[in-house]
Amino acid sequence: MNTDNRATRTKRIATVALAASLAVGVAACGRGGSSSGKSTKDVRIAIATRDFTNPYWAALRDGAQAEGKKQGVKVTVQAGDSETDSTGENTKISALAAQNYTCFGVTPVNATNVITPLVPVARKKIPILNIDTQISPSTSKAAGVSYKSFIGSDNLQAGKLAGATMLKLLGGTGQVAVLQGIAGEQNGINRLTGFTQSTQGKLQIVAKQPANYDQATALTVTSAILRAHPTITGIFAANDTMGLGAAQAVKNAGKAGKIKILSVDGITDALKAVQAGTLSGTITQYPYAEGQLAVQACIKLAQGKSIPARVVAPIKLIDKSNVAQSIKSFPEPFVPYHNPITGKSQQ
Repeated sequence: MNTDNRATRTKRIATVALAASLAVGVAACGRGGSSSGKSTKDVRIAIATRDFTNPYWAALRDGAQAEGKKQGVKVTVQAGDSETDSTGENTKISALAAQNYTCFGVTPVNATNVITPLVPVARKKIPILNIDTQISPSTSKAAGVSYKSFIGSDNLQAGKLAGATMLKLLGGTGQVAVLQGIAGEQNGINRLTGFTQSTQGKLQIVAKQPANYDQATALTVTSAILRAHPTITGIFAANDTMGLGAAQAVKNAGKAGKIKILSVDGITDALKAVQAGTLSGTITQYPYAEGQLAVQACIKLAQGKSIPARVVAPIKLIDKSNVAQSIKSFPEPFVPYHNPITGKSQQ
């Protein structure tokens, strides 16, 4: 064989090898691999939230686990024992931090409780998502902890929507009481701020009392408010469990139907109460969707892709007009919404 033939044959072999290499690369991408990230099957996601006794956080867990199953990734969701169990939640985060997870999602009890247990996660350069409730940016920065995205509803807007709805229910005037959540917790602060902005100069807020997002506490607090302010005609509760406690207090006082009650979250019992007329409405925030979005965001990050710095989950006023639809589709949204992670409409 002469020199020219050998050169031609060598060139052909190189071309075939290159083509085979490209085919393998394309096949890997088709299986969910990424040239700059992990294959989907290697993604392991840890999510920590407050507790599962509140159906809101249970729905977030269910959404994350359902999306993990759909995407074929391992999702572990753990929580404390109650809404205020910051110690229990921190213990769970510390245990998860010692394991081999590729992405973390965290909902704090308050603005700072989860920062210390997240320090080891941040040092390993593992991406962290702040879910539902804002973690203090300044305290996090001082500890060397940062977040790839905040995924949650617009609580200020939820409060504004509740305020606008209360105005309509009361004909634009009246005295109202507000049940706040955990002292210093940002979601409750934002909801109250939005409600106040919508009603300022029109409705008179005669009482503002914390009830720790707890139904029994809300029953006690509302009973005291009704004795002190017997002329109120509206109550805004910063979450549904407090709204249900307020409704029981109103019933006990013999004022059922005379006081309009609005709350936030859209849990099953609240939807049933709206259907029964016990609650006037609830601003549903679809925690199930928040769980889905968190898993989708973790997968994109593991694949080396970017995600928005803020991902806004949907909210919707649920009242007599649409509560049947909401119950039928629960815990998923019953209307399509824009998904900032995929850039598409989702339901």
